[in-house]
Amino acid sequence: MTNPLLSGAELPAFAAIRPAHIGPALDVLLAQADAALERAVGADCPADFDALALILDVPLERLSRAWSAVGHLNEVADTPELRAAYNENLGRVTDLHTRIGADARLFARYRAIHQGADEARLSPPRRAALDHAIRDFVLGGAELQGAAKARFTAIQNRSAELSQAFSEHVLDATDSFSLLASAEQMAGVPADVQQASRDAAQAAGNASGHLLSLHIPVYLPVMRHAQDRDLRAQLHRAYQTRASAFGPPERDNSALMQELLALRAEEAALLGYGSYGALSLVPKMAESPGQVMAFMRDLASRARAHAERDVAELREFAASALGLAELQPWDVAFASERLKQARYAFSEQELKAYFTEPRVLAGLFDLIERLLEVRILPDTAEVWHASVRFFRIECGGELVGQFYLDPYARPGKRPGAWMDVVRSRWARPDAAGALQTPVAQLVCNFAAPVGEQPALLTHDDVVTLFHEFGHGLHHLLTQVNELAVAGISGVEWDAVELPSQFMENFCWEWPVLSQLSAHVDTGLPLPRDLFDKMLAARNFQSGIATLRQVEFALTDMRLHTEPGAAQAVDRISDEVRAECAVLPQAAYNRNLHSFSHLFDGGYAAGYYSYKWAEVLSADAFAAFEEAGIGDLTTGRRWRQSVLEVGGSRPALESFKAFRGRAPTIDALLRHHGMA
Repeated sequence: MTNPLLSGAELPAFAAIRPAHIGPALDVLLAQADAALERAVGADCPADFDALALILDVPLERLSRAWSAVGHLNEVADTPELRAAYNENLGRVTDLHTRIGADARLFARYRAIHQGADEARLSPPRRAALDHAIRDFVLGGAELQGAAKARFTAIQNRSAELSQAFSEHVLDATDSFSLLASAEQMAGVPADVQQASRDAAQAAGNASGHLLSLHIPVYLPVMRHAQDRDLRAQLHRAYQTRASAFGPPERDNSALMQELLALRAEEAALLGYGSYGALSLVPKMAESPGQVMAFMRDLASRARAHAERDVAELREFAASALGLAELQPWDVAFASERLKQARYAFSEQELKAYFTEPRVLAGLFDLIERLLEVRILPDTAEVWHASVRFFRIECGGELVGQFYLDPYARPGKRPGAWMDVVRSRWARPDAAGALQTPVAQLVCNFAAPVGEQPALLTHDDVVTLFHEFGHGLHHLLTQVNELAVAGISGVEWDAVELPSQFMENFCWEWPVLSQLSAHVDTGLPLPRDLFDKMLAARNFQSGIATLRQVEFALTDMRLHTEPGAAQAVDRISDEVRAECAVLPQAAYNRNLHSFSHLFDGGYAAGYYSYKWAEVLSADAFAAFEEAGIGDLTTGRRWRQSVLEVGGSRPALESFKAFRGRAPTIDALLRHHGMA
């Protein structure tokens, strides 16, 4: 058969890839990579950057692109057959990368280049790539010997299996839940959600009622608007106990979490670090777990008074206006939405009518085109679902990059929003330096269109879309030609959120929102008075939100730092919650069991990155507030100083090149109303 994973095509043939293709393709690609490794460490291969790139990086990049396509389909189009094929081959791919990253012979070859006379003549991006490679060999176990190296390899393979199982359990727990609600129970829920849930019920063979799920486009509106308290309580319990002991044993992530934490601690010890937290920070901006926790606790101290005031106001309102004498966890979203409406005289649902997906995309594209001096145009490619679209970015008439956009939630698609790399910018050594342009996937989980109406986005959805586009622009607009440091590659993990969180700020600017809003029925833009109400409500419960992020970050770092944490997950979680939380918590709360960021999302001992990078992003956006939101000179400097350089230099240097100084926390506090 013709195997699309071996075609060598510029873009993945997503529509043609079948589970049966995966094993045979990897037989070929893994064999090629193994052979390339032996050639790279052989006597005939000189200690030369270009020689190693040609011999080793080319087949490894080919493997990476094929496996990335498989992994992507596993996340957005899960089927039992695809999942089985993915899991059957996951260990093989993990093992190869672990062996290469720990190969002492290859490590010696890179060190010879690093210490050679030609090293000083390398371009800055190549020197950065080489520095990262040396560091990563050490972190990859290349200096380990004998039993220690064998154990390190076993840890990598087992950790990959556990992370994949964690993700599957969360997906299955989310997809398997359904609740048939009556029309009376749905009182207060927005009309579009009622229609979508009614359609889902009929599609499932129920002539009446509303079929509810735990997918965010259903779950959040019900929690915020349903007047039926018992319905909210049922959904809240189901959502907060996903993949835990409160559900089917085969989906319980408890044992997986404990084993993963224990393996991470053991990995750190093998490499000579006191904790996985310390190990994880080696390639990051932060210097130590203590520094991270001090930063988060300082932020908490600044936010606590605001958060306590937020909670006191919410409790008083819930009791006096809603008759809720005792505020329960399943009441918080509902009471908060009612309080916001009472205080600011608008609702999220009223706002949602102005954010049709076509108009939001057009406004976002227009902003990017004007500010960054590029063009975004429709393009053509094979896709994995009919709702997926494909675009190209051009600058001066030349192709810069391309991206897929997968906006809607559906069964078989992992919850959340993310950007993934299809391929990176690279002056290919196997094509005389011909330039390979980058391609990205932007994935969200918005509510799909209902009937003839276009999809309607909440303002939170708009912020999420801008956020993921920030990641995409960081990857797509790079001008670095070295694979290892182009785009987001090589960027410190606690700085990788800088461009994404930077983009979020535009969602609160009148010149931007007035251009990306149009009422679904009248076509009129967002009224200025409604925007003013929305802006006044921007920092509504910001103290609560800040403490929630601090709680997650401290829990994460303590789990990955303290001795014996693997056996004390619930205790540590409870202690951090007691330190940080100001809202009521349900005794059944098991949110860590579905916290994919920590156990399957690359943020282990790194969740603090969101707040760490938000200091950078708020300060960076302040440059536009000072010069003008649409200032082209500032936009050009942002593109050239941050987006184009990727990981070719430290993120702090890029920030200073843009801002002219080191970052301060002032803008972040001001944006959150805590200055």
